[in-house]
Amino acid sequence: MSYWDTIVIGERVEIGSHRFEAADIKRFAAKYDPQPFHLDEDAARHSVLGGLCASGWHTTAVWMRLNVDSQTARIRAFVAAGNPVPKAGPSPGLKNLRWLKPVYAGDTVTFSQHVTAKRKSASRPGWGVIEFSCEGVNQSGETVFSFDAAAFYGTD
Repeated sequence: MSYWDTIVIGERVEIGSHRFEAADIKRFAAKYDPQPFHLDEDAARHSVLGGLCASGWHTTAVWMRLNVDSQTARIRAFVAAGNPVPKAGPSPGLKNLRWLKPVYAGDTVTFSQHVTAKRKSASRPGWGVIEFSCEGVNQSGETVFSFDAAAFYGTD
């Protein structure tokens, strides 16, 4: 059986949770997104966001880390069960990236992805494309982050 065959349209996978701490929010912002509502609690309180919150790029970076960790664990389990090492390729891109609600200091966001389609590549023999929707939900059940993406996987 190939890894490709184990990917099921409609499957939802929870890839992990992350608690966004104030110090981490400020550290990421200082390096990559130095806006007052990501750097200074008082300035953030007086902003339209009403409190210190993570950069959307911070939220996206955490999703990527958890996604890679989750995918690596699933592939290791597949191989440990006696299956061949699958080919996993890059993503050809994403669309509809949305930061729907602020992720405040102290929030815990649980990230997931939902397989929406898969097809074999017409131009790259032995490869296919998996499409999926991704989201992050905070501890109150509110969706704070979403996007649609795709990734290449070997079909053999």
